[in-house]
Amino acid sequence: MALKQLALVAFVALTVAACEEDRYRGSARHNIPIPSATYALMSSKGMSKDQPILIRSYKKESELEVWKRKADGQYTLLKTFPMCRWSGQLGPKVREGDRMAPEGFYAIAPQQMNPNSSYYVSFNMGYPNAYDRAHGRTGAHLMVHGACSSAGCYSMTDDQIGEIYALVREAQNAGQRAVQMQAFPFRMTPENLAKHRLDPNIAFWKNLKEGSDYFEVTKDEPAVSVAGGRYLFNGGSAPAAVAEKRRQDEVQVASLVAKGTPAIKLIYDDGDQHSSFKQTLLAGGSDALNRSASWASKDVGVSRADALSVGPRVVVLDDKGKAKATVRAASADNDAVLAAIAGAPAEEAVKSEAKPVAAPPAAAPATTQLARVAPGNALQAPVLASAASAPVTPAPSAEEKPLLQRALSFMPVFGGGSTATADQGVGSAPIASVIPATPTTTSAPLPPRRANGLRTSSLDQSTASYASQPTTR
Repeated sequence: MALKQLALVAFVALTVAACEEDRYRGSARHNIPIPSATYALMSSKGMSKDQPILIRSYKKESELEVWKRKADGQYTLLKTFPMCRWSGQLGPKVREGDRMAPEGFYAIAPQQMNPNSSYYVSFNMGYPNAYDRAHGRTGAHLMVHGACSSAGCYSMTDDQIGEIYALVREAQNAGQRAVQMQAFPFRMTPENLAKHRLDPNIAFWKNLKEGSDYFEVTKDEPAVSVAGGRYLFNGGSAPAAVAEKRRQDEVQVASLVAKGTPAIKLIYDDGDQHSSFKQTLLAGGSDALNRSASWASKDVGVSRADALSVGPRVVVLDDKGKAKATVRAASADNDAVLAAIAGAPAEEAVKSEAKPVAAPPAAAPATTQLARVAPGNALQAPVLASAASAPVTPAPSAEEKPLLQRALSFMPVFGGGSTATADQGVGSAPIASVIPATPTTTSAPLPPRRANGLRTSSLDQSTASYASQPTTR
């Protein structure tokens, strides 16, 4: 009898464990709980789950921050999440299919939350907002979601997006009408502004910095409106402390330029990811990273894993914004960029300009292009390990073209101007042969797993992935 009771207890325990494993899949995903460790962290910082939150994202640093408002009315940083994937380049999204992740100030209302996403859970950023529409920008379904794959979205791991989703949901349930998301190309530091001072998007980025400065000084959410084709924060008025920060930053930028800080433009093969994920990718391959990061999302693989094996190209600009040298950096980290510039001869790009530029190969269809990083070992470091102390060494390139020509073949669509036709980078040609001119969607089932373990990596998300989301155009 005792043996039967023991077997029954064991059976019930296994059944409960199985239910717990799948508890927050399917229709129960809208109830994803905030992790107990995050509750403890909130308590230690004097926060509760019901207080409003604010999100800030940074492409170059591949990080997403969640801030929470405390009882004194000021926001305090709760957590910083390493980003698993973003696509495109630094700069705003301009048109459908350009693979650019949006930059700007967005509002996430309860109706934009999607617990039925194919990428575990997700929320719609609200692109295009009033600013984007004023500039004629197009696109839809720009999300923050799970799965380490992006075609214009900000992609987190499934565990991360579950936690972020729960934090947003609880704040909204407590009465927050919309969660502000501030999406930046990089942290708005004098160092970054000095380096990117001649980028075609610099006027737009300085406009974003006005809102960033207000938040960083006051620790309060800026009121955002649009007037004259610009973001307007708090009706155009700013406290004296905010104006003083702006003045001090401008002085620091001028000082850095006077000391010889080079003007640069970063060109990614296709976006980036946080160094912790890149180390996992290089150590274990894209299949291992996909399995650990995307346990609950549909099987889409790591998007363009080949583009993540190296750092960005760094185009050094002269005083007129013309390219005078192009080098490959080990990563987008400021020190790595400066080291790459210091170690490259300035004459290299000039000599390469006399050679004919070979046409780039036609891109594979978005729904069939495969990640080209071998899976490697099944064993790997934890996905959320802290940023590695060892530098990431870029894989040697097999391309034989001169550096500048290779950089120009990857020149993205840049839209810093007031129209959606400003698609030329510095000295570049249009890249219609690299990026599909129209969005690619498919309702066909995902291809089966290949024998070598690689997965098909879709360059454009299927509309069906966001079927429960209203289309924003």
